[in-house]
Amino acid sequence: MKANKKTRLGRGISAIFNSSSKFNTVENTLIQNININSIKLNPYQPRTYINNKEIQELSDSILTYGLIQPITVRKVNHSEYELISGERRLTASKLAGLSQIPVFIKNIEDNQMLEVALVENIQRQDLDPIEIALSLKQLISEYNIKHDTLGKKIGKSRSTISNYIRLLKLDPIIQAGVRDKIISMGHAKAILNILDQKLQLKLYQEIIKNKYSVRETEQIVKTRKIKENRIPVQSKIILSNQFQKIEKELAVFFNQKVNLKISKNGNGKIEIPFQSEKKIR
Repeated sequence: MKANKKTRLGRGISAIFNSSSKFNTVENTLIQNININSIKLNPYQPRTYINNKEIQELSDSILTYGLIQPITVRKVNHSEYELISGERRLTASKLAGLSQIPVFIKNIEDNQMLEVALVENIQRQDLDPIEIALSLKQLISEYNIKHDTLGKKIGKSRSTISNYIRLLKLDPIIQAGVRDKIISMGHAKAILNILDQKLQLKLYQEIIKNKYSVRETEQIVKTRKIKENRIPVQSKIILSNQFQKIEKELAVFFNQKVNLKISKNGNGKIEIPFQSEKKIR
């Protein structure tokens, strides 16, 4: 059975072409089969986390069917290439034992690497929301680019860019939950409406425990925000008959309205308003 699998190694897109180096050139992009060990990782790679279980599953699939979708690289020199996107596929292909791998070769400059890698990964949905957020923030800070300009470059709206970057305000534990798909980006966006990170964490734990949907989470947040913003109304303490009598007697004595105020603990104060010296004169 193992021998059978070995005979299928590297099939997939590479099986469509022959073994020559050049296959197709479209828009400055070359499709080619190259030595897998000649590819080094992208220093601008947006991906920061790889799930080992998913890599193993992808590797098993490559063993059976080959690599269907080529990775994207750029040529560094005559024998070396640099990964632009497809780190999961590259790692899984190495795990599967492939010696050669189909790639798209793009001719791009250093200052385009992060932008192109981000676009490539977003289009293939290869990144989690936190990785996208970190990459977007890096692009904005390094190139001093506005949200709407960046959105046009990568095919996302300004509000989408802002929503991703806002995820970085979440507590790191919640960010990890988004990465591990414990909660969705919709849950995370709802949690962001709570400013206190301790309360964010409390709600996060409730979502997991009770398996709240995004809609339910939004409703909980809305209800809690109403409670937080509600100004507590102090209940007025009604004076006893004895204090009411004293209040009236003082008013007569001073020929002025007098207020007696009693606090909940029983202490009180007497308020006697008076006019300015100018009016008295």
